Formats: sequence, C-alpha cells, structure tokens
Amino acid sequence: MITKSKSNRSLFLCGIKQVEYSMLLFVCLVTAFTTLIAQNKKISDKNITFIDYPDFPEAHSTWGSIGYNDVFNTVYIGVTNHKDNIGLYEYDVSKNLMNLKGFVKDLAHLRPFQWQGKIHSKIVSGIDGSVYFSTDGGEAREEYLMNHPHGYNGGYFMKWDPKTNALTNLGYGLPYESIKDVAINPYENILYGVSYPQAHFLVFDIKNNIMKDMGRLASSHVPRVLFTDQWGNCYYVDWRQRLVKYEKKTKELVFAEHSLPAFEGTPGYKIITGITAFAKDQNKEVIYLITYGAKVISFKPQQEGIGEVQDLGGVFEKGVTNKWDPYVPNLNIGNNGKLYYFIGGHGNYIKKDSCVLVELDPLSNTRKIIYEFPVEIVSEVTGSNIKDKEGNLYFAGRKKSEGLEASRPFMIKFNPEKEVQ
Repeated sequence: MITKSKSNRSLFLCGIKQVEYSMLLFVCLVTAFTTLIAQNKKISDKNITFIDYPDFPEAHSTWGSIGYNDVFNTVYIGVTNHKDNIGLYEYDVSKNLMNLKGFVKDLAHLRPFQWQGKIHSKIVSGIDGSVYFSTDGGEAREEYLMNHPHGYNGGYFMKWDPKTNALTNLGYGLPYESIKDVAINPYENILYGVSYPQAHFLVFDIKNNIMKDMGRLASSHVPRVLFTDQWGNCYYVDWRQRLVKYEKKTKELVFAEHSLPAFEGTPGYKIITGITAFAKDQNKEVIYLITYGAKVISFKPQQEGIGEVQDLGGVFEKGVTNKWDPYVPNLNIGNNGKLYYFIGGHGNYIKKDSCVLVELDPLSNTRKIIYEFPVEIVSEVTGSNIKDKEGNLYFAGRKKSEGLEASRPFMIKFNPEKEVQ
C-alpha cells in the first residue's frame, strides 16, 4: 500500500510538473512571438512628431541645448534667436505640453554687458531634479568684439529650479570665454565645462562654489561635446582626438594612448573637432560615440584608466564619396538597443537637400534609412542621449526658412516601437 501510494503521488507530481512546463513554454512562445511582432512592426509617420516652441516669433535655432529630467519627467530646451535672446522651454511629457518658462536674460537678471548669444551646451539634471546648462557668446559676435568695450563678458553656468521656477546665475567660467558644453557628476554635484575659443577644461564644485581650470586641451576648432560614465568621471578629447578622462577619484586627467578611430585620409580639421554626439546603453554599460569624421564608436568605460574602444564603421558609407564627410551632431538609443541619428546640416547632406534618420543595429552592425526629409521640413538636428521613461527619444531640430541663413526650430519626438501621434 505504501509503495503504491508513493507511486501514485510521484505520477501526480510528475503530471503537475509537465503542466507547469507546458505553461512556461506557452508563456515563452507568446513572449517571443510578441517580441517578433514588435521587431517586425514597420515604422510609420505616426512614430515621429514635431512640436513647436510657442511665444518666440524670432526663434532661429537650437544647438544641442536639450536634455531630459527624469525626476519631473520633463524635457528642457534652450532656443535662441542666434543673437541676444534665449528662451528656456519645458516640455511636460505626461501632459504633452510645451511651455516657455521665460527668457534667460530676464530670468537671470543679466545686465546689458552680460549679453549671451545662445545655449550651446546640453541640459543636464542633478539627482534632486535641479537643471543645469551654460551660455555661449554666439560665434562671430563674440570673437570679433572680445576685447572691445561692448565685447563678450564670458559664458555662465546656470541652474534652473523646476520647483520654484527660478534661474540662478552660478557665475562664469573664464573671462571672455563661452562655455560650449557641460556634463554633470550627479553623485557629488560637480559640473564639468569646456571653454571657447581656448578649450580649457573646467571643473566646478557647485556646493562649495569652487572652480578649477585643468588647462587647455584642444586647438583651433574646439570639440563641442563632454560626456560622463556611470561613476561620474568625465570625458573630452584633445587635439589628436585622444580621449581625455577626468578621474573624480584622483582629480587628475588621464590621456588615452591612441586616438579614436578615423578613416584614412580624414582631414585634420575633422580630427581636432573630436566627438559630435553620444548615447548611453545603461544595460550593457556601453557609451556609443559619433565623431566629426563620421565614425561610430563603441566605448566601454572602466572605473580607473581608459576603457575599451571598438570601431563600428562609418555613420553611412553606401554611396558616399568621402566616408568622413557626413555630419551627425545627434545620437539616441531606443529601448530596443538600436541607435538613431539624423545625418545632415550646415550644407552637408548624403542625399541632396535632404536630412535622413538612420537606424543602426549594434548587434548586426547594419544601417538603414527610415525617414528622409527635405530641408524645408528638417535641415539639421542636434541632441545626445535624451530618452524618457516611456522610451520616447527627443531631438532638437530646425528647418530651412525664407531668408539668408534663416531657420525655424522645433522639437522632434520619436519612438521606434510605438506611435507618438
């Protein structure tokens, strides 16, 4: 009797396990099928939308001045007339609402001699939701009037408090110098900056109000992009396009032994301009980079020293005479692990008078054009690493407008896996 009971119980348990296994197999098959459908779903016009900036008739452009705040689920954009007025915009993701928070010169109570041409830096956020950016003189007006009584005073570090809607001027970096870009170590509230036109690397301790100039790193055409790793270390490039790392632990600069990959024959002015965009794959702990010489690079940082660099080839090589030519000052990564970037701007296009959006799959290292826009719709796009909690990607775009060098800016919202309009 005991033997029979044990035998029946074993058969019963075995039956349960078979049912559990069948259910698990069914769930896995459904999940795989759903994933396959999502992967094969065609991207349509409904996956992308353009959002205008209200209440700024003379708005001209945006220059990488965009960033996401995950504390408040908002996107911030600095919009300029490319002369002397900068609008600070906030896009509320949950409400799908774009608001002008005010103009920087008024919000920061700048005097006439403190005029600023634009925000050229990306917009970054601290752990508490505070928003930071820097200001820029606006090229020619700054350069030719630098030592004139009405010349450029210098670029400022700025802090926006979304809770109180208050903008605080934290002070300038170097006299007469713009601050082209910023990055943040959110764990210790340290801002990094790079000055223009002398390319000094700046480290600003916000809490203690201490600024440190680490010296000049680049030459004539200043590299525009800084980025940080998961530990809060910051990276830039020198005039040879070597990665330069500010190690927060030692508070010293570490130089890579070799330059970043470049196509044979890449002109020197492209080498010295370095990186144009980046995007972080948090899951794989990889940072993807695009250079001014149109290379896509996979960079795996390490806590001490310089990490591993892998050459993924050009941004788009098919039908391109000079592979280093395509201009890509933007990059985002979707929840699907694929990279997305617009090619075109400053009169440089791989398709005549058209800006294209490319999808790059790092796993297969393949590229395909998913959208093509005439310059009257999209002429240039900037912005790096801007993704909200729903996987929507954001870019700062502009389009060609009537008049010499005229353009109109707008924000681009794109999601490769679901409709956004």
